[in-house]
Amino acid sequence: MGYKCYFICCFFCVSALFAQNEITSDSLDTKYREDQFYFGITYNALVDTPEMVDSRGLTASVHLGFMRDMPINRRRNLSLAIGLGASFDEYGSTLFIGEDQANQTIFTSLSDNNVTYDVNRFSSSSIEIPLEFRWRSSSAQNYKFWRFYAGLRLGYTYWYKSSFKQDGNTVIQTDIPEFNNMRLGSTLSVGYNTVNFYAYYGITPLFDNAITTNGTPIDMSTLKLGLLFFFL
Repeated sequence: MGYKCYFICCFFCVSALFAQNEITSDSLDTKYREDQFYFGITYNALVDTPEMVDSRGLTASVHLGFMRDMPINRRRNLSLAIGLGASFDEYGSTLFIGEDQANQTIFTSLSDNNVTYDVNRFSSSSIEIPLEFRWRSSSAQNYKFWRFYAGLRLGYTYWYKSSFKQDGNTVIQTDIPEFNNMRLGSTLSVGYNTVNFYAYYGITPLFDNAITTNGTPIDMSTLKLGLLFFFL
């Protein structure tokens, strides 16, 4: 809940701070906008995890897409933006996902059971629709500027796979009823010129109505931290 409040507060504070940032020059470029391609790399942390479950191994994401910029003030340094993109995610953790003989999903902690293994990973690919409120110190003549972009990212996971490997045993799961295909997260991008710090907090949990074998609810979500690169 703390992460959610942080992103929401940032969004409204910046909106109020820069909403009055107008200029009266008649030489403004009325067609200037910041349509951009983006590419990002992040580290994925699992948050709100059950006891004895944590991140481990390869845990990263790659993001790419295009944003359409729609200025909302005369100077055109305030805008709304909507886009279309994709995200490729890897989550290494100590949460094993399997299936019993009745085809019911099993969630259990590998740490709690002292299991020796080589790989335990959850992979997914998603289509995303980013929505942003944007402030920037740019102009039509200035291509190096500060930016503060805050918003939401709606996504749909069209492919996922849970992989577990140990000596003599491999478990692959591609049908997990508890998995939440719909994604909604809050985002924040802050930086100068091409390189920007990027943060994403998943508002929706990874799983719905899931519990571990010892009866603990699984309400975990994701926090992604990394770099985002914008290209005109």
